[in-house]
This record gives sequence, C-alpha cells and structure tokens, in this order.
Amino acid sequence: MKTLKTRLGKKLENGYLLEGDDLFLFDKAFSMIKKACTLTMEDFNFVRFDDDNFSVDKFLDATEVMPLLDEKRLILLKNVTKVTTADLKKIAPYFGNPVPSTVVVIYDFENKFSLLKGGLEFVDCRRFDQNLAKAVVVSELKKLGKQISEDGVETLLDFSNGYLTKAMNEIEKLAFYDTSNPLITKAMVEEVSVKEKEFVVFELTEALGQKNIDKAISLASMLSKEQGIMALVSNHFRRMFFVSITDGSDSELASSLGVKEYAVKKIREQCKNFSKMQLKKIFALLDEIDYKIKSGQMVSENAFNFLILKILFI
Repeated sequence: MKTLKTRLGKKLENGYLLEGDDLFLFDKAFSMIKKACTLTMEDFNFVRFDDDNFSVDKFLDATEVMPLLDEKRLILLKNVTKVTTADLKKIAPYFGNPVPSTVVVIYDFENKFSLLKGGLEFVDCRRFDQNLAKAVVVSELKKLGKQISEDGVETLLDFSNGYLTKAMNEIEKLAFYDTSNPLITKAMVEEVSVKEKEFVVFELTEALGQKNIDKAISLASMLSKEQGIMALVSNHFRRMFFVSITDGSDSELASSLGVKEYAVKKIREQCKNFSKMQLKKIFALLDEIDYKIKSGQMVSENAFNFLILKILFI
C-alpha cells in the first residue's frame, strides 16, 4: 500500500490483489487504481461483482469486453467469498495473458484468492504502523479544518486498535464535537470515541496484570456478551506468552505472529505486569479450558468468566 502510488505512476497493471485487515486501506488503494484508469464512461466501463452476481463464466466474459470511449475497463471483485479452488484454477490462466485494456481489482479479506497471488500485483492493506497511521489521521483532519494533539491521536488509534477504518468513523464525530475549537484533545477523544473491542481486551489485560479486581470484573462484564470474546482473549494471552519466552526484535516477533511491530511493542509493555511463570500458568489454563469445553465438561458461555477469575488469582 505504501508504494502503490509510485507503482501506479510507472505502470498500470492488469490485475491487483488486495489483502489485509483494514477496509479503509482497501478502499484507498481501489480509489487510487480507479483514478489511474481515468474512466469517463463509468456506467459502461466499470463492473462490480459480489457474492450475489459472481460466477467464473460471467467474470471471464466481462474481462473480454472492450471499453467504450475509454482506454481501460475496470472490474472489481468485492465481498466474493463463495469462490472455490476449481473457480480459481479456471481464472488463473487469464492473468497469464490478460486483455490489455482490462484492469481487475480483487478485495481479498479472507485469503480466498491467494492461489492467484503470483499472477496479480499484490497490495498489502494490513494496518499501518502507528507513525504512518498518525500521519493519515492528521491529514484527514486537516481537510476538515481540524488539528489533533499528539496524545489525542495516540488515544484515538489505541481506541481504534490501529484500524484506520474505525479511526475515520470517529474523526467525523470529533471534527464536529466542538466547532469553536480547532484542536481535538485527548479529553475529547476519550469523551466522544467508542473503543474497539480489541482495545477493551487490552484494558482488561492491564487490569488483570495489576490485580485491579473491580476494573477487571467491570470490563469482563462488558465483554462477556461479545461474540468470539473467549477466542480474542485467549489469542492475546497466547501472544503474550510467546513474546515473553522468545528472543528477537519487535519486527521478527511481529513477522512470526502475523501482527504489526506496534502490536508487539504494546504486548511487551503488558508482559511487564506478569511474570513468565504466571504467563506459563495462564497458557496451560487456556489449554485446560479448551479441553473442558470440547469434552463437554464446561459450557462455553461460562468459560470466559471462569478464565478471568482464575487469572486474577494466579
């Protein structure tokens, strides 16, 4: 994503595969590619496929159509999740010999199209590191005639768990919160912005590590009804244990865990609240709970609260 503008300036490719976890970056990348196509007859030269209208034959037929009064024809595959391996094997040869006037962009949220990766230009839409994400937030607010303090932008990105998609939604509220003040402060962010679920997990982990029982129970109660919360908390503690026992730089650990360096930095900070022995016991506890759920000895709805109470007294 960081180099896409430069790459587009040199050459517009016939196929782009967008992968990652931040929808804002997917949309930003697509907007840049679409702009490079310079469409003037969008009704005729832009085709979009999703699960409702996608089929391999329809897609391949669409790639063969010549553009009308434009140099390029743009095809977008977004929210196509029902594609099969057989479909991909049928599509793959096309990108070995694409129609020169056709540009295909694929949003691949769930790595359904990874089999095609070698034949398309890859665009990484994973969350930016904090410094780059800060620059984007500051730039977007500037367009709205607003500034944001250093601790304000850091808090906003923490609340958004680094997702610019979430941060952009919060920016709309923050920009109009106090029209008489051009500066958005940390206090404003804390008052207006909604915390991403993963950030609340971070807060919960802090409270557990500091043995702040009241806060931990309050946060656990808030999260207990969230779908998938047990898996989210389990994954967080497993990463903490891995970081605590593994040598290597933040970038090396980030690569091993499939996360950004900023996430490893935050995990290291949290590890200071736990001893390696405590994290080892929590890791073993997670395996024990997982076994009890799968063997029918524990109801999954009770597992989360059981985990929290056990960690408080480890």
